[in-house]
Amino acid sequence: MTQSPSATAHPGLFISFEGGDGVGKTTQIRILADLLTAADVDHILTREPGGTELGVEIRRLLLHGGHVAPRAEALLYAADRAHHIATRVRPALERGAVVLADRYLDSSVAYQGAARSLGPQEVRDLSLWATEGLLPDLTILLDGDPGLAERRTTGRGAKDRLEQEGDAFRVALRQQFLTLAQAEPERFVVVDADRSVDQVADDVIEAAVAAVRRRGAHLAHGGAHQGVLLGLEAFVETAARRRAAGSGEEAGS
Repeated sequence: MTQSPSATAHPGLFISFEGGDGVGKTTQIRILADLLTAADVDHILTREPGGTELGVEIRRLLLHGGHVAPRAEALLYAADRAHHIATRVRPALERGAVVLADRYLDSSVAYQGAARSLGPQEVRDLSLWATEGLLPDLTILLDGDPGLAERRTTGRGAKDRLEQEGDAFRVALRQQFLTLAQAEPERFVVVDADRSVDQVADDVIEAAVAAVRRRGAHLAHGGAHQGVLLGLEAFVETAARRRAAGSGEEAGS
Protein backbone atom coordinates (compact mmCIF):
# COMPACT_ATOMS: atom_id res chain seq x y z
CA MET A 1 0.00 0.00 0.00
CA THR A 2 1.35 3.44 -0.94
CA GLN A 3 1.60 5.88 1.93
CA SER A 4 -0.43 9.06 1.65
CA PRO A 5 1.37 12.41 1.75
CA SER A 6 0.08 12.97 5.28
CA ALA A 7 1.78 9.74 6.33
CA THR A 8 5.29 10.89 5.44
CA ALA A 9 5.31 14.73 5.49
CA HIS A 10 6.78 15.41 8.91
CA PRO A 11 10.20 16.55 10.15
CA GLY A 12 10.29 14.17 13.13
CA LEU A 13 11.60 10.62 13.38
CA PHE A 14 9.35 7.67 14.25
CA ILE A 15 11.11 4.60 15.70
CA SER A 16 9.12 1.55 16.78
CA PHE A 17 10.36 -1.41 18.80
CA GLU A 18 8.92 -4.86 18.13
CA GLY A 19 9.38 -8.40 19.35
CA GLY A 20 7.82 -10.94 21.67
CA ASP A 21 7.32 -10.33 25.37
CA GLY A 22 10.49 -10.50 27.43
CA VAL A 23 13.01 -9.60 24.71
CA GLY A 24 14.06 -6.34 26.38
CA LYS A 25 12.18 -3.63 24.49
CA THR A 26 11.57 -1.46 27.56
CA THR A 27 15.25 -1.53 28.55
CA GLN A 28 16.49 -0.65 25.07
CA ILE A 29 13.98 2.16 24.67
CA ARG A 30 15.16 3.63 27.98
CA ILE A 31 18.82 3.50 26.91
CA LEU A 32 18.05 5.22 23.62
CA ALA A 33 15.87 7.80 25.37
CA ASP A 34 18.71 8.59 27.78
CA LEU A 35 20.99 9.35 24.81
CA LEU A 36 18.36 11.62 23.28
CA THR A 37 18.01 13.41 26.61
CA ALA A 38 21.78 13.84 26.87
CA ALA A 39 21.78 15.40 23.40
CA ASP A 40 18.83 17.66 24.35
CA VAL A 41 16.71 16.20 21.53
CA ASP A 42 12.94 16.62 21.77
CA HIS A 43 11.45 13.13 22.08
CA ILE A 44 8.57 11.17 23.55
CA LEU A 45 8.27 7.62 24.82
CA THR A 46 5.00 5.86 24.23
CA ARG A 47 3.49 2.42 23.89
CA GLU A 48 0.65 0.45 22.38
CA PRO A 49 -1.79 -0.20 23.74
CA GLY A 50 -1.90 2.41 26.48
CA GLY A 51 -0.21 5.52 25.10
CA THR A 52 -3.20 7.74 25.88
CA GLU A 53 -5.88 7.91 28.59
CA LEU A 54 -8.27 6.09 26.26
CA GLY A 55 -5.50 3.63 25.46
CA VAL A 56 -5.00 2.83 29.16
CA GLU A 57 -8.61 1.71 29.37
CA ILE A 58 -8.33 -0.32 26.16
CA ARG A 59 -5.10 -1.90 27.48
CA ARG A 60 -6.86 -2.94 30.66
CA LEU A 61 -9.64 -4.62 28.67
CA LEU A 62 -7.25 -6.34 26.28
CA LEU A 63 -4.55 -7.56 28.66
CA HIS A 64 -6.19 -7.86 32.05
CA GLY A 65 -9.85 -8.48 31.25
CA GLY A 66 -11.67 -11.64 30.31
CA HIS A 67 -11.86 -13.39 26.95
CA VAL A 68 -11.94 -11.12 23.89
CA ALA A 69 -13.01 -12.56 20.53
CA PRO A 70 -10.14 -12.38 17.99
CA ARG A 71 -11.83 -9.92 15.63
CA ALA A 72 -12.93 -7.72 18.52
CA GLU A 73 -9.35 -7.82 19.81
CA ALA A 74 -8.01 -6.62 16.44
CA LEU A 75 -10.56 -3.81 16.31
CA LEU A 76 -9.75 -2.66 19.84
CA TYR A 77 -6.05 -2.48 19.02
CA ALA A 78 -6.87 -0.49 15.87
CA ALA A 79 -9.07 1.91 17.86
CA ASP A 80 -6.28 2.46 20.37
CA ARG A 81 -3.83 3.04 17.51
CA ALA A 82 -6.05 5.53 15.68
CA HIS A 83 -6.46 7.71 18.77
CA HIS A 84 -2.81 7.32 19.78
CA ILE A 85 -1.47 8.45 16.41
CA ALA A 86 -3.91 11.34 16.06
CA THR A 87 -3.41 12.78 19.55
CA ARG A 88 0.20 11.94 20.52
CA VAL A 89 2.41 10.57 17.77
CA ARG A 90 1.55 12.73 14.78
CA PRO A 91 1.64 16.04 16.73
CA ALA A 92 5.10 15.09 18.07
CA LEU A 93 6.38 14.21 14.60
CA GLU A 94 5.02 17.42 13.15
CA ARG A 95 6.97 19.51 15.65
CA GLY A 96 10.14 17.57 14.81
CA ALA A 97 10.38 15.25 17.81
CA VAL A 98 11.73 11.71 17.90
CA VAL A 99 9.01 9.21 18.83
CA LEU A 100 10.06 5.95 20.51
CA ALA A 101 7.17 3.51 20.49
CA ASP A 102 6.97 0.23 22.37
CA ARG A 103 5.00 -1.70 19.70
CA TYR A 104 3.08 -0.45 16.70
CA LEU A 105 1.11 -2.01 13.85
CA ASP A 106 3.59 -4.83 13.26
CA SER A 107 2.59 -6.26 16.63
CA SER A 108 -1.02 -6.37 15.49
CA VAL A 109 -0.03 -8.06 12.23
CA ALA A 110 2.03 -10.64 14.13
CA TYR A 111 -0.30 -11.22 17.09
CA GLN A 112 -3.76 -10.87 15.58
CA GLY A 113 -2.97 -11.45 11.92
CA ALA A 114 -0.79 -14.54 12.16
CA ALA A 115 -0.90 -16.02 15.63
CA ARG A 116 -4.69 -15.46 15.80
CA SER A 117 -5.11 -16.56 12.16
CA LEU A 118 -7.10 -13.47 11.16
CA GLY A 119 -4.98 -12.76 8.09
CA PRO A 120 -1.86 -10.54 8.26
CA GLN A 121 -2.81 -8.36 5.29
CA GLU A 122 -6.32 -7.68 6.59
CA VAL A 123 -4.99 -6.65 10.00
CA ARG A 124 -2.28 -4.49 8.42
CA ASP A 125 -4.81 -2.74 6.17
CA LEU A 126 -7.04 -2.06 9.19
CA SER A 127 -4.18 -0.37 11.05
CA LEU A 128 -3.06 1.63 8.00
CA TRP A 129 -6.62 2.91 7.59
CA ALA A 130 -6.78 3.78 11.30
CA THR A 131 -3.51 5.76 11.14
CA GLU A 132 -3.89 7.34 7.69
CA GLY A 133 -1.01 5.24 6.42
CA LEU A 134 1.62 6.21 8.99
CA LEU A 135 4.58 3.81 9.11
CA PRO A 136 7.71 4.15 11.28
CA ASP A 137 10.91 5.48 9.75
CA LEU A 138 12.70 2.64 11.56
CA THR A 139 11.43 -0.53 13.20
CA ILE A 140 13.86 -2.32 15.50
CA LEU A 141 12.92 -5.97 15.90
CA LEU A 142 14.46 -7.49 19.02
CA ASP A 143 14.59 -11.16 18.11
CA GLY A 144 15.02 -13.56 21.02
CA ASP A 145 14.59 -17.23 21.80
CA PRO A 146 10.95 -17.67 22.95
CA GLY A 147 11.98 -19.95 25.80
CA LEU A 148 14.43 -17.42 27.23
CA ALA A 149 11.93 -14.59 26.78
CA GLU A 150 9.27 -16.62 28.56
CA ARG A 151 11.55 -17.13 31.56
CA ARG A 152 12.16 -13.36 31.69
CA THR A 153 8.43 -12.60 31.78
CA THR A 154 7.99 -15.20 34.52
CA GLY A 155 10.53 -13.32 36.61
CA ARG A 156 8.47 -10.13 36.33
CA GLY A 157 5.58 -11.57 38.35
CA ALA A 158 1.96 -11.87 37.27
CA LYS A 159 1.52 -12.29 33.51
CA ASP A 160 -1.04 -10.54 31.35
CA ARG A 161 -3.41 -12.43 29.05
CA LEU A 162 -1.03 -12.49 26.06
CA GLU A 163 1.99 -13.44 28.17
CA GLN A 164 0.05 -16.51 29.30
CA GLU A 165 -0.09 -17.93 25.76
CA GLY A 166 1.68 -21.25 25.17
CA ASP A 167 4.92 -22.21 23.45
CA ALA A 168 3.33 -22.75 20.03
CA PHE A 169 1.92 -19.22 20.07
CA ARG A 170 5.29 -17.70 20.96
CA VAL A 171 7.12 -19.66 18.26
CA ALA A 172 4.54 -18.64 15.63
CA LEU A 173 4.79 -15.03 16.80
CA ARG A 174 8.57 -14.95 16.47
CA GLN A 175 8.41 -16.40 12.97
CA GLN A 176 5.81 -13.87 11.89
CA PHE A 177 7.91 -10.96 13.12
CA LEU A 178 10.89 -12.30 11.15
CA THR A 179 8.69 -12.69 8.07
CA LEU A 180 7.61 -9.06 8.38
CA ALA A 181 11.23 -7.93 8.69
CA GLN A 182 12.23 -9.90 5.60
CA ALA A 183 9.41 -8.28 3.62
CA GLU A 184 10.49 -4.70 4.50
CA PRO A 185 14.27 -4.66 4.92
CA GLU A 186 14.37 -0.92 4.23
CA ARG A 187 12.37 -0.28 7.42
CA PHE A 188 13.35 -3.12 9.74
CA VAL A 189 16.59 -3.80 11.56
CA VAL A 190 16.71 -7.20 13.28
CA VAL A 191 18.79 -7.28 16.47
CA ASP A 192 19.80 -10.47 18.29
CA ALA A 193 18.27 -10.02 21.74
CA ASP A 194 19.84 -13.16 23.25
CA ARG A 195 22.93 -11.20 24.32
CA SER A 196 23.91 -8.80 27.05
CA VAL A 197 22.04 -5.53 27.43
CA ASP A 198 25.08 -3.50 26.33
CA GLN A 199 25.70 -5.62 23.23
CA VAL A 200 22.07 -5.27 22.17
CA ALA A 201 22.17 -1.53 22.92
CA ASP A 202 25.19 -1.07 20.65
CA ASP A 203 23.24 -2.48 17.70
CA VAL A 204 20.09 -0.55 18.57
CA ILE A 205 21.99 2.74 18.77
CA GLU A 206 23.80 1.99 15.50
CA ALA A 207 20.43 1.47 13.78
CA ALA A 208 19.06 4.67 15.29
CA VAL A 209 22.11 6.68 14.22
CA ALA A 210 21.69 5.42 10.64
CA ALA A 211 18.02 6.46 10.68
CA VAL A 212 18.93 9.86 12.12
CA ARG A 213 21.51 10.41 9.39
CA ARG A 214 18.96 9.55 6.71
CA ARG A 215 16.47 11.95 8.25
CA GLY A 216 19.15 14.63 8.60
CA ALA A 217 20.11 14.31 4.94
CA HIS A 218 16.45 14.66 3.98
CA LEU A 219 15.99 17.77 6.12
CA ALA A 220 19.22 19.35 4.89
CA HIS A 221 18.13 18.79 1.30
CA GLY A 222 14.83 20.49 2.04
CA GLY A 223 16.54 23.49 3.61
CA ALA A 224 14.06 23.74 6.48
CA HIS A 225 13.73 22.59 10.09
CA GLN A 226 17.28 23.58 10.98
CA GLY A 227 16.58 23.31 14.70
CA VAL A 228 15.52 19.69 14.26
CA LEU A 229 18.60 19.02 12.16
CA LEU A 230 20.93 20.42 14.82
CA GLY A 231 19.31 18.24 17.46
CA LEU A 232 19.75 15.11 15.37
CA GLU A 233 23.40 15.97 14.76
CA ALA A 234 23.88 16.35 18.53
CA PHE A 235 22.40 12.88 19.02
CA VAL A 236 24.85 11.37 16.52
CA GLU A 237 27.73 13.00 18.40
CA THR A 238 26.43 11.73 21.76
CA ALA A 239 26.09 8.20 20.38
CA ALA A 240 29.64 8.35 19.04
CA ARG A 241 30.96 9.38 22.47
CA ARG A 242 29.12 6.45 24.06
CA ARG A 243 30.65 4.02 21.60
CA ALA A 244 34.13 5.51 22.13
CA ALA A 245 33.75 5.23 25.91
CA GLY A 246 32.69 1.60 25.57
CA SER A 247 35.67 0.82 23.35
CA GLY A 248 38.00 2.44 25.86
CA GLU A 249 36.63 0.33 28.71
CA GLU A 250 37.11 -2.86 26.67
CA ALA A 251 40.70 -1.89 25.84
CA GLY A 252 41.47 -1.23 29.49
CA SER A 253 39.99 -4.48 30.78
